Amino acid sequence: MASAPKSVDIAIIGAGVVGLATALRLAGEGREVLLIDPHEPGSGASFGNAGTIAEYACMPVGNPGVLRALPKLLLDPESPFSLRWAALFQLAPWLIRFVRQSLPAATRANALALAGLLAEALPAWGEMVQEAGLQDLMRRNGCLYVYRRDSDFAASESGRALRAELGVHQQVLTADQVGALEPRLAAFETQGLYFPDSINVSDPKAVMARLAAAATARGAQLMRASVTGLATGAGGVRLSGPGLAVTAQKVVIAAGARSRPLAAQAGDRIPLETERGYHLEFPTTTPLLNRPVCPVDLGFYMTPMDGRLRVAGTVELGGLEAPANPRRLALLDRGVRQFFPDLGQPSSQWLGFRPSLPDSRPVIGPSRKSPDVIYAFGHGHLGLTLAPITARLVAGVIDGKDSTLLSAFSSARF
Repeated sequence: MASAPKSVDIAIIGAGVVGLATALRLAGEGREVLLIDPHEPGSGASFGNAGTIAEYACMPVGNPGVLRALPKLLLDPESPFSLRWAALFQLAPWLIRFVRQSLPAATRANALALAGLLAEALPAWGEMVQEAGLQDLMRRNGCLYVYRRDSDFAASESGRALRAELGVHQQVLTADQVGALEPRLAAFETQGLYFPDSINVSDPKAVMARLAAAATARGAQLMRASVTGLATGAGGVRLSGPGLAVTAQKVVIAAGARSRPLAAQAGDRIPLETERGYHLEFPTTTPLLNRPVCPVDLGFYMTPMDGRLRVAGTVELGGLEAPANPRRLALLDRGVRQFFPDLGQPSSQWLGFRPSLPDSRPVIGPSRKSPDVIYAFGHGHLGLTLAPITARLVAGVIDGKDSTLLSAFSSARF
């Protein structure tokens, strides 16, 4: 890691996948870039996710189906959607907004906005794969949802219809067709939904390492430090923290779940909360699956990765400070054994933090108070998917280019 310069053209706060993709983009354009993060690049949620580039995922987390089921979801200890009740007071304002955004009109507006961004996700990923040499880490086998109860498939009808209207490529499969795609899955008698265009990565950690290497090869500097202070002024944006004092002409806040206090110092109150995500990994000598598979009733993904099966997902609201909840890890373990009962013990477990907004839309674009501060956070479950298109949009903002996409993701909507 480099020592921080006293001044720089562009500072990016946060070296997750969004920050890395943005650094790669800007450095590739010849910009002077400093990427600041207290941890190893890409070691947070960008490492621990399900590894899916989910161009189909335009349905927001908050929607009428979730709203109808919310009391049961929150009270059932086996639910894929939960909260830490000790954090309820802190979460109450966010939950009120979430309920409002789960109403039909808001759900449709949020899905339309996400679909517009997701339509550019795969082309933007194609560019980044070439720039960072990621070809051997990409798997183009699609993604599969499986419905083990007829009621769950029926409940998904509105989502399927909206995705179809928005141009998402999806195919309804019979149980036999699911079995042909995934012969090692335990047999079931209902239906599947296949997204054939989806891509997954075989090793998220390796992807992050290559993005960091590609950015630094183009001149970006990496600084291991925490940014705790941000102040705008005529001379630029001053960043401070333990051992850190940098003035940047432009600052990109891409600090994921830790972005809210920095945005507040820039003058914007963003209702960002934390989804605590979990994964377990099981060593495998041969792949158990050919692609990511999501059992919809269980709310997690089973993704084949190099030498292992990663089981990742569920939603737990509850902040950044509490330790891992063993009940959530046990839920993943019990769930995956319904499909693969002979799995051995997990080789690793993980807790990470997703930046979550009530409308499931990220915040991308300039601060309302200062055009020198640009936001690129709040991607929720779509950070991996949307990183390169976010980088493209951020670069456009810095270059003074207008984009019709940006209005739906402005901080002004709050």
